[in-house]
Amino acid sequence: MDIFACAGCGAVLTAPVSRIALPVHARQAYGHELLPALMEPGTYAVDPEPSGPPWRPWSEIGVDEAEARGVFAPVTSLSFGAPGAVVVAPGDTRGTVLIPERCDGYCMGPDGRDGPNLACARCGQEVATRIDDCSYWQAVWLAPHAVVRRPADGPAHGTDDGETPAEEWQGTPPVEPSGAWSLRWEAAAGAALAHLLAASGGAPVAVPDGLAANIFGRALDALLPPGPPVRRAALAGPGLPATDPAPDITLVPRHPRTGKAWQPPGHTEPVPLDAGVWTYLAFPRERLPVPVTGGLPDGVLRDDPPPMRPQELFRPDRRVFLHTLARLPTVRQPWLREIYDRVTGRPYARLF
Repeated sequence: MDIFACAGCGAVLTAPVSRIALPVHARQAYGHELLPALMEPGTYAVDPEPSGPPWRPWSEIGVDEAEARGVFAPVTSLSFGAPGAVVVAPGDTRGTVLIPERCDGYCMGPDGRDGPNLACARCGQEVATRIDDCSYWQAVWLAPHAVVRRPADGPAHGTDDGETPAEEWQGTPPVEPSGAWSLRWEAAAGAALAHLLAASGGAPVAVPDGLAANIFGRALDALLPPGPPVRRAALAGPGLPATDPAPDITLVPRHPRTGKAWQPPGHTEPVPLDAGVWTYLAFPRERLPVPVTGGLPDGVLRDDPPPMRPQELFRPDRRVFLHTLARLPTVRQPWLREIYDRVTGRPYARLF
């Protein structure tokens, strides 16, 4: 476990936290409602990409400079801030105060548009940015140059230790209690869709029937040409038996702690998928609405409702999809660049 302290005076700024992979929905923005916290209590993640001001528009950035920064297709702008921002849950911060003149936002709270809006309560140094506006996951982003990481005593909390069997990983349900599709699933599907397209080579992709087909099938059909040859995709990962014949593409989990994708045997193309989503697809735990055999006794009323079913078709998150695809070198291939430009050029079209 670690704590983060002010680089200026050494004051402790967080509770003890354990590192996990940066959530795939960290860059997701949705609607005009307050979203919950990005991070689970007791955890932190590090963003390897630059973040925050200054920003430069694409017109000022050459192709060579963009590719050196890991971006291979045009984007609106790129951050030239420092990489390595640390994100924690707002409830895990300690010893910080708001900077009132930095708390502007779009609608319901600060969105960080003016730079760091939290200061160290002891010395006044700017140390973090609190995100608390609609459309964004609530978070506190610690500025990498303003904080230092120190080891903390105590057992790790809220993380996978690397020894937990995949069957015991925490799966993320695809439907919210409200009956809407999970935003985390939409973000995870957006990122995985970019990798699926890159792995397809421009050929149609067949995904497993059921929930996997619901989240990927329509998007793949809309973006890839019809007809043979078809590349076959299947779930693969720890705890799942090998399939025969081997699929061309495998949907594999990103480890919830390290973020590394599970490597399948053989020569299949791995496509990383958020561990919570992959776990739910691989080991569904949804309770049946009625007993497996027989039925409910006469006169017995259900004490729980049947599982929620969304009323809309599933759509992968467009913003996460484009962010991921722009950072895959394969997007420079003409057929995939055409897909990227098509989705970018129609921001209000429901291509999925």
